[in-house]
Amino acid sequence: MGSPESVITRNPEVLGGTPVFRGTRVPFQALLDYLEGGQTLDEFLDDFPTVTREAAVHALEHAKSLVVNQL
Repeated sequence: MGSPESVITRNPEVLGGTPVFRGTRVPFQALLDYLEGGQTLDEFLDDFPTVTREAAVHALEHAKSLVVNQL
């Protein structure tokens, strides 16, 4: 998959500019909340079928790399 921008997008006209998975209205934060709450990636994908596994994994990998680079 391409750059993180190809997976997550911000548009002031979509959820007030909240970062969402491209082509959806599903906030990236929803994925983080699921995982933080102890739910699995599969549960998230079942509840948000417009998000692909590839997009979710790519977004998580990018977020992880940002955190690691800040250490």
